[in-house]
Amino acid sequence: MPVAKTKAKTQSAKSSKTPVYKNFIGGKWVASKTGETFENRNPADWREVVGVFQKSDARDVDDAVNAAADAYKEWRLVPAPKRAEILYKVGERLIHERERISQEMTREMGKILKETRGDTQEAIDMSYYMAGEGRRQFGHTTPSELKNKFQMSVRQPMGVCGMITPWNFPIAIPSWKIMPALVCGNTIVIKPATDTPLSVANFMKVLDECGIPPGVVNMVTGSGRNVGEPLINHNEVKLVSFTGSTEVGRTVSSLCGPSFKHSCLEMGGKNAQIVMDDADLDLALEGALWGGFGTTGQRCTATSRVIIHKKIYKKFVDAYVERAQKIKVGNGLNEKIEMGPAVNEGQLKTVEEYVKIGQKDDGAKLLCGGNRLERGDLKHGWFHEPTVFGDVHHKMRIAQEEIFGPVVSLIPVSTFEEAIEVCNGIAYGLSASIYTRDVNKAFTAMRDVYTGIFYVNAPTIGAEVHLPFGGTKATGNGHREAGQAALDVFSEWKAIYVDFSGSLQKAQIED
Repeated sequence: MPVAKTKAKTQSAKSSKTPVYKNFIGGKWVASKTGETFENRNPADWREVVGVFQKSDARDVDDAVNAAADAYKEWRLVPAPKRAEILYKVGERLIHERERISQEMTREMGKILKETRGDTQEAIDMSYYMAGEGRRQFGHTTPSELKNKFQMSVRQPMGVCGMITPWNFPIAIPSWKIMPALVCGNTIVIKPATDTPLSVANFMKVLDECGIPPGVVNMVTGSGRNVGEPLINHNEVKLVSFTGSTEVGRTVSSLCGPSFKHSCLEMGGKNAQIVMDDADLDLALEGALWGGFGTTGQRCTATSRVIIHKKIYKKFVDAYVERAQKIKVGNGLNEKIEMGPAVNEGQLKTVEEYVKIGQKDDGAKLLCGGNRLERGDLKHGWFHEPTVFGDVHHKMRIAQEEIFGPVVSLIPVSTFEEAIEVCNGIAYGLSASIYTRDVNKAFTAMRDVYTGIFYVNAPTIGAEVHLPFGGTKATGNGHREAGQAALDVFSEWKAIYVDFSGSLQKAQIED
């Protein structure tokens, strides 16, 4: 999980005008039991404090979980269509709040306004989609092998769900978890990333205003150690939904294991775009640039590898590097900017370290970028140049490990079969894509690339809420978010048998 924003090199910017945000527990905004707070700073200008948030601990988690457990007793009995009506209102409200929420998201996370507006739109889309699922939580009826016997399967809610969300999609990813959990009849305690608590606080406010009963949704801010671990370990929490790094996800899984607590883990990615020699190169170029440098490369689905057929390798690389060098980097609130900062100094240092690894350890060819940007006002933020390595061997560390920054590896291959092998030759299996005009190659790649998401003639980013989201291998533990698949995460199946024969009937037993 990305480190919290460092306060190094900053001065205290607290003032009476700096907003102070509290935890949301039992329908009320309350201060933490610790009495301590932390600052949330703008990564584009660390001199600006976006807000002050509660530095909570296990006592606050306990209060939130208890509130959720109490609320569950009534919320689970609210008919699903009625629960869904509230979700629909949330979507309507988010439309009216979209610009404000997006502006504040850019201030706390850094990505450009076009992207934060899209982030908020995902929450809107998920609200509407899951509102529809209030009338579509279908089970099954089947004929029995016995006379005068009826049988069916139904979904049932799980109880209190603990949610730990990342900073790169500060309202979209919480909506992927919260909305299906609510429509299934669960209650929630969410710990937002310490880099982006404001977006989740804004979401809580909207949910509250739209009529979610007290205690059904709760938010506790603070660190992973002081809030995340107590939330995972709490006996009343029946499921933990986590999005973050594979390393932290492994810890979450190990903590849930002893008590057989359900966990849904969405973790890392090292995604590849294959560009064949028959591809529309202009289209492939646009896709690779957007996939590689959108959100400053800070997406689990980012196109951090581009696998290119040798016949068009030089032509593609020359154009890619030329375009990458022209990307406008700066404060995302400026509508002309195309790429914002890293989310914090720690993430920026990680990018700088991988640039050194690519050059010194891997021996890859640095084609452009590679440096922190400190000119003018950029010196007050965590900015890095769009960075491209060429002639990368697929076994190099920069081609194998998730960097989570604006660093792309260009990998030459000789055949379609080699492209598939290189694409699959990593620990992760989240997203991949292919650019080709050959329908046979497209369908073969769809079949043979082992990922949870696959695109044809599109970049590795751009998932929509009505299809399942998630990956294979070290990317996750088999569950999926979004779409109908999310209902399987936040509900459990119950098989029901009704015997109206008036006699004892023994299934599978011959008298």
